[in-house]
Amino acid sequence: MTQGDSEMEGDVTANGVRLHYKIDGPDEGIPLVFCNSLATDLNMWNEQIAALADKYRILRYDRRGHGQSEAKDEPIEIKTLADDVVALAEALGFKGAHFCGLSIGGMTGQALGLYHPGVFKSLALCATTSAIPKEMHQTWIDRVATVKENGMEAMGDTTVQRWFTEDWISANPSRVAEVRSMIVNTSIIGYSRCCEAISRLDYTSQLGSIKTPTIIIPGEVDPALPPAMSDVIHENLPGSRLETVKGAAHLCNVQAPDQFNDILRRWLDEQSA
Repeated sequence: MTQGDSEMEGDVTANGVRLHYKIDGPDEGIPLVFCNSLATDLNMWNEQIAALADKYRILRYDRRGHGQSEAKDEPIEIKTLADDVVALAEALGFKGAHFCGLSIGGMTGQALGLYHPGVFKSLALCATTSAIPKEMHQTWIDRVATVKENGMEAMGDTTVQRWFTEDWISANPSRVAEVRSMIVNTSIIGYSRCCEAISRLDYTSQLGSIKTPTIIIPGEVDPALPPAMSDVIHENLPGSRLETVKGAAHLCNVQAPDQFNDILRRWLDEQSA
């Protein structure tokens, strides 16, 4: 970053939960909020900070029950997570920012468009879905049972294998180790409550009411939330744009950061003009 930039890190109570956050980029930069995937923390966006913090004032945070944020053992919906983002943005001066979320972060972005229109200037919905098919409901419930019985360590290797391609895993052991550490250090409560919320996701029929400018960014070879799910969002959200990260699996922002950053930067610059 250049002279005059500042970094902040701390905690704030938003929507009744303590959330840990970090802010990077110039004080007068264009505001941008990043929302991470399930079982990661704000460090999943490190490659994006390096590419965007020259122009954008970036707020990252650990969603409830993740990273250094508070875990509350109470039922939540995806809307609850959207309410958290809005309260955090209000507390830190990021109303009117652009929003980028991946996986459950992209689900959160849809809830922002549906329930909090006008709070964010644009939405980037990455590697996500607008509904969980009935045949997948049990998968999410089984994951909750697994971590409650065996801890988050049981999710480490299988999750990494879903999130990245095999050749990338072999070629990037240090970054894989960082991501695996995020997974296994996620609160069991936070993971479980978010899995339950994901299992109930059903926004497809409502997408047409979202008026916020939206780009959809899937990973081309994502086995976790396949690109066909992004196609559904695109088809049901009039005026949306879809651009695919070629050769990348679920955490496409980590596996192919240059390509992801180029897509996102072009979108943000256009929406900020």
